[in-house]
Amino acid sequence: MTGAKVLLMMGCPEVPIQTSIALYLSHKLTKLGFDVTVAGTGAATQLLKVSDSDGYYAKKLVNLDNTLEDIIEKRADFDICFAFMHNDAGMTYAATMSAISQSKLYSIVFGRNAEALAETIEFDSEKIISTDVHNPVRLKNKLDKVVEEIVK
Repeated sequence: MTGAKVLLMMGCPEVPIQTSIALYLSHKLTKLGFDVTVAGTGAATQLLKVSDSDGYYAKKLVNLDNTLEDIIEKRADFDICFAFMHNDAGMTYAATMSAISQSKLYSIVFGRNAEALAETIEFDSEKIISTDVHNPVRLKNKLDKVVEEIVK
């Protein structure tokens, strides 16, 4: 899978661990040889730009709505998609991706209501669930295991 195109989809950055996990996952996958694009809402991308002002961890940072439009119009697609979600809006973005793309979809469901939100997923997706809000370590460890499986 090395060289595969990966999309990290970020919705509203209300829950603090999203930004650190997105930067971590982008960097880890890039170092492993994946072609990583991070797409987010305006606020999510602004947080990443401030946190990673030199673009060291997130090399390709783009607008989420424009990216979805490009996929719908067949100008772009991805092999793997990690969809961050902590609310219904994040779920909607992931469901949209499921409908318009052939990518292998991983739903990263996080926050206080993660388990209940994950139960409402009705599209084909592997679920990575963490009820954490502030401390990203448990979610990082779960993602490390997923990435190990992808690389195999």
